[in-house]
Amino acid sequence: MPIVLGKIHALFRYPVKSMAGEETDTAALGWHGIDGDRRFAFRRMNDQSDFPWLSASRLPELLLYKPMNTSPVYVRTPDGRELELRGEELRDEISRRYGSELQLMQLKQGIFDEASISVISLATIRRIEKEAGRPLEIQRFRPNIVIETLSDEPFIEDQWVGQGLVFGKETDAPAVNVMMRDKRCVMINLDPVTAQSDPHVMQSTIRLNQNNAGIYCNVTNTGILAVGQTLSLA
Repeated sequence: MPIVLGKIHALFRYPVKSMAGEETDTAALGWHGIDGDRRFAFRRMNDQSDFPWLSASRLPELLLYKPMNTSPVYVRTPDGRELELRGEELRDEISRRYGSELQLMQLKQGIFDEASISVISLATIRRIEKEAGRPLEIQRFRPNIVIETLSDEPFIEDQWVGQGLVFGKETDAPAVNVMMRDKRCVMINLDPVTAQSDPHVMQSTIRLNQNNAGIYCNVTNTGILAVGQTLSLA
């Protein structure tokens, strides 16, 4: 019998890397992650490294730009204007804020840091929240899937590394394999609403769990994810 771990509490996708995300009740899980997740990113033209993508760790204000839907045509700017995602005006504005030339890229397989799916439990977020001494918005952790576990144990996700997770009870339910723990960067210090930084969040994560919070996964079976679905060990 599968071991039930909890249920899906929330689902998120981020159409443009490091821009604002959107919460959804259902999401299609494909071989390259959640459909519409991180399919666009701005590339730093003067960066020849293996990871040239602009992120909020370099430009925190990027979090304040909001793509209008999963396949965005327009992006709402921090001052409320709606600019074309592929337009020169948006690219020029973000390039000016960053201080260097950028180019918008679209990759069908997505643009991810380590893996196509990130998972974190509410218990983990609440424990970091308690340690940091302030309420924390879920989206500062940039998860795809937030789990309400049966156990209140924080960082219980670490125990799932190397194992398979199944969402739902169907025979052909969507599933992932847990690849590694999610070692955090300064992104978790950034408030997704204001883009203001609070170093206590990352410091708390370091103290509690060597700066790990959540897990990275790859997809082993596609399907539809939905809030309320059970999560079980495969």
